[in-house]
Amino acid sequence: MGLLNGFAAYGMWGLVPLFWPLLEPAGALEILAHRMVWSLGVVGVALIVMRRWAWLGELLRQPRKLGLITVAAAVITVNWGVYIWSVNSGHVVEASLGYFINPLVTIAMGVLLLKERLRPAQWAAVCVGLGAVLVLTIGYGRPPWISLTLAFSFATYGLVKKKVNLGGIESLAAETAVQFLPALGYLLWLGAKGDATFAAHGAGHATLLAATGVVTAVPLVCFGAAAIRVPLSTLGLLQYLAPVFQFLLGILYFHEAMPAERWAGFALVWLALSLLTFDALRTARRGALALRGRARVVEAGVVGPRAASADAASADAKP
Repeated sequence: MGLLNGFAAYGMWGLVPLFWPLLEPAGALEILAHRMVWSLGVVGVALIVMRRWAWLGELLRQPRKLGLITVAAAVITVNWGVYIWSVNSGHVVEASLGYFINPLVTIAMGVLLLKERLRPAQWAAVCVGLGAVLVLTIGYGRPPWISLTLAFSFATYGLVKKKVNLGGIESLAAETAVQFLPALGYLLWLGAKGDATFAAHGAGHATLLAATGVVTAVPLVCFGAAAIRVPLSTLGLLQYLAPVFQFLLGILYFHEAMPAERWAGFALVWLALSLLTFDALRTARRGALALRGRARVVEAGVVGPRAASADAASADAKP
């Protein structure tokens, strides 16, 4: 069941580029604002059903955590906005690249901000990733700013969420609560100007805009269910499903151009990810073997003295 939830979460995130174009003629900012407003509604209902409110009082008593939630909300706003704009502007492939290079950016931030030490394979992956960005910069004639913005914003978001240490639904509720008033204010201002599309293009369009809350919350719920049932190494492999689906949609469905230099850049990114995956699996296997070895030593240490005591007792019992 956990694996199915993982596939469902990353599958939905991978197929979401098919959804955003359905919301036209709404612009990226209007779609983003609706996503914020309706997401709070959806997660609010979910929390009411599950009766999970204890975390809220604790959060309100911790100004540092509230500050981190605000940072997370700001960063994910940038991520959502750029992603929606990129999909509706014909840059699905470049957006998918952002989520391919996200693990590399996360590792680089760990070194620069957290002073983490990398293994040789991780260093190699980061260097290959930098080479990929250089090749893609030459190919695009500019830095792949969409990819880099998505990768850095999502990596920063992950770093902040790690420090906040809240559950998926609770965290989304807190973040969208921060986003809610600015988003609602923008929608009201848009409506006052007569530029809002929510009520101007029929019930179907309004329903789709309201569905942005469901599109945001449902994959997160599935991910939360998978995270507590699936090993971290498996979840790490599943995360590549989303950008793979996005990349394939960009080429096969949206028919975006892929000249040779772009293929070369993506090939380098995939090589870097292969190095990371191989290193992670090897490290996990070594860790598992070490745990088994320690368990055997402990078991031998416990069983050995017991066996010796039993032998002594039986010797004493002999006439």
